[in-house]
Amino acid sequence: MKKFVCFFVAVFGCLGMALQAQMNQKLVKQKAPAGSKAISPNLFGIFFEDINYAADGGLYAELIQNRSFEYSASDRRDWHPLTAWQYTTEGFGYGTISVETSTPVHENNPHYVVLNVEDEGREGVGLTNTGFDGIVVKAGETYDFSVFVKQLSGNAIPLTVYLKGKKDKLSNEATFNTQSSDWKKYTATLTATQTDDSAMLVIVAKAKCKIAIDMISLFPQKTFRNRPNGLRADLAQTIADLQPKFMRFPGGCLVHGDGLGNIYQWKNTVGPVEQRKGQRNIWSYHQTVGLGYFEYFQFCEDIGAKPLPVVAAGVSCQNSGGTWRIGGTGQKGLSLEEMKTYIQDILDLIEYANGDATTTWGAKRAAAGHPEPFHLEYIGIGNEDKITPVFKDRFKMIYDVVYAKHPEITIIGTTGPFHSGEDYDLGWNFANEVKVEMVDEHYYEKPEWFINNLKRYDKYNRAASKVYVGEYAAHDVKRKNTLRSALAEALYMTSLERNGDVVMFSSYAPLLGRKGHTQWNPNLIYFTGTQICPTINYYVQKLFANNEGDTYYADVISAPVADTAKTFAASCVKDSKTGDIILKIVNTDAVVVPAKINLAGLGAVNTNAGVTVLTGDPMAENSCEGAQNKTPKSSNISVSKSFTYQAPANSLSVIRIQSKFAGKGKK
Repeated sequence: MKKFVCFFVAVFGCLGMALQAQMNQKLVKQKAPAGSKAISPNLFGIFFEDINYAADGGLYAELIQNRSFEYSASDRRDWHPLTAWQYTTEGFGYGTISVETSTPVHENNPHYVVLNVEDEGREGVGLTNTGFDGIVVKAGETYDFSVFVKQLSGNAIPLTVYLKGKKDKLSNEATFNTQSSDWKKYTATLTATQTDDSAMLVIVAKAKCKIAIDMISLFPQKTFRNRPNGLRADLAQTIADLQPKFMRFPGGCLVHGDGLGNIYQWKNTVGPVEQRKGQRNIWSYHQTVGLGYFEYFQFCEDIGAKPLPVVAAGVSCQNSGGTWRIGGTGQKGLSLEEMKTYIQDILDLIEYANGDATTTWGAKRAAAGHPEPFHLEYIGIGNEDKITPVFKDRFKMIYDVVYAKHPEITIIGTTGPFHSGEDYDLGWNFANEVKVEMVDEHYYEKPEWFINNLKRYDKYNRAASKVYVGEYAAHDVKRKNTLRSALAEALYMTSLERNGDVVMFSSYAPLLGRKGHTQWNPNLIYFTGTQICPTINYYVQKLFANNEGDTYYADVISAPVADTAKTFAASCVKDSKTGDIILKIVNTDAVVVPAKINLAGLGAVNTNAGVTVLTGDPMAENSCEGAQNKTPKSSNISVSKSFTYQAPANSLSVIRIQSKFAGKGKK
C-alpha cells in the first residue's frame, strides 16, 4: 500500500510540475503586448578599478603593506622599500638591516631585506609591519602567516612571529627554525586573543645570525568563500549583494597606464604571488597584483557575474606624465614589432580564460586550481582613448586578429573620455567604420546633466554598435554622494532600461574608495579597515540590479502632472525567469506625485506585491560616521490591473509583482 501511495504521489507530483512548466511557458510565450521589447538581461553590473586603494588595502585581503619591499619613490615621492616597516630591537638586542637585490626569490620581485643580528637580546631583532592604517584583527579569529627566508650564515635560526598592539601582544607566538641556505617558504597560524584595529605584525630572529627575508604575508582565514590568496569577506559580500550581471576589470585608466612601460600586463598578475610583477599604479601608489587575473575571474564566477576584462589598445593614456594639463598629448603607441607580441598576449588571455586544460595557457589556469574554463564572452579593447591615427591603427590591428580567431568573443571598443565632443564623434565614426559590436561610453557629470539627458539613447541608431555605459556617476556639490545625485542616476537608469535594446551594459564608477586614501570622489562604496559604508547611490544600484528584467513595457506608468518631464521617470520590466512584473518609479519633486499604473495588457496580475522605497532629504548623504544613514525600506501593498501609486517626494520606489502562477503546482 505504501508503495502505491508513493507511486501515486510521484506521478501526480510530476504532473503538477509539468503543469507548472506549461503555465510558465504560456506566460513567457504569450503574445507580447504593444510597446513591449526584449532588452539586455545583463544591463546592470560593476566596474572594478584599482583606484582609491581598491585592491591592496581594500578588496584584496592581504593585511601586510609592502610585503615584498618593492615600494619606491616612483610610486610615491616619500616611499622606499621599507615603507610601512619598522626595524625592531626590543629587549636590548641590536644589529643592522639592509635592502638588497643580488639573489631575490624571483626576478620579478628583486628587493628583499637582509637582517644581521649581532645580539638578540631578550626579545630578538627583526621587523614590524603596520599594515594599511593598522592591521585589523578580531578576537578568536585565525590568520595565516607566511614568509620566505634564506640563511646567510651558520646554523638553523629560530624565528618568532606574533601580533602586537600598542602595549600588549594580541596573539600567540609562532616559532619555526630556518632550514636552508636557499629561499624557503615557512608558514604559521596566529590566533588573535583580542580585537584591535591598529595591530602590528612582528617577526624577530632570536639568535645571532644573518638571514634574508622576503614576501612576508598575513591573511585572515575567513576570506570571501574561504579562498586562499582571497578577498576581504565583508567588502566582497557587499559587492556580491549588488547581484551584478557582469564585472569589468582591472580598469580604467589603470589599463593603458602612465606611459607605455606602465601598460597593465595581465601575464604579470597570474601564477604564484612571489613570481608576479607589481608596478607603479597610475593613481600614485603601488600595486602588488596579488589580486590578479585569476582572482578576478574567480570572483566573477563566485558572484555570478560575466567577466569583462579590458586591455589597452596598444597605446598609453593620453594624459601620461600629467599632460592632461596641456590637452592630453602623452599618448604613445607600441611599435609595430611590439604589437605582434602584445596581440599574442591578448590571444593568450582568451586561451587562459576559455582554453582546454591541455592548452598552454589553459594548463596554467588549471594549475592555479581551476581546470574548467571561465567562460569569457566579452573583452574590452581600449579605455577613454584619444581617437588619434596611432590609436586607430593599433586598435584595428588587435580587432582584426581577435575577431578572426575568436568570433565568439564580443569586442567592446571606446568612444573617448567624454559623452560628446571631438573624440566622441571620431570614436563613433571609427566604430561604424570598423563595425565594432559594442562601444564604451563614459560620463561624470552634475545631476542636472543626467536629468537633461533622459532621452539620450532614444534616438540612437539601433543598427549601429551597441552601447556599454562603462563609467558614470552624478557628481553633486563638493563631489558628494547625496540622495539628489542618486535619484538623478535612478532617473537615468530608467532610460537605460527603456533603451535596453541598444544599451547592453552599464556600471557606476568608481566602485570602491578607502577613506583617507581616495584619488577620486564620489565612489559607490567607502570603507575603512573595520567598516563598510555603502552610499545612497549604492542602494539605487542595488535596487535596479536586484530587480532587473529582460522585457520592457512602454506606457504602463504615467504621472498626470504637467511639469514632470525632469522630475519624474518610470519603467516597467518583466523577469521572464520568474514571470514577475517590476515597476521602478522615480520622483525628484518635493511633493508626492500620483503615478497611474495600467497593467491591463500584461496578463494575469497577482494582487499582492512588495514595494521598496528609498527617500529622504535630497541633500542627505551616507557616511562611515553617520548614525542615520539612508537605506531602502520594504513593505507589502495591494495592486490591481489599474491602480494609483502615491510616489513619495524625493524617492525611488520599486514595486515587484510576483507572477500569478508563482508557487502553483508546489506542495
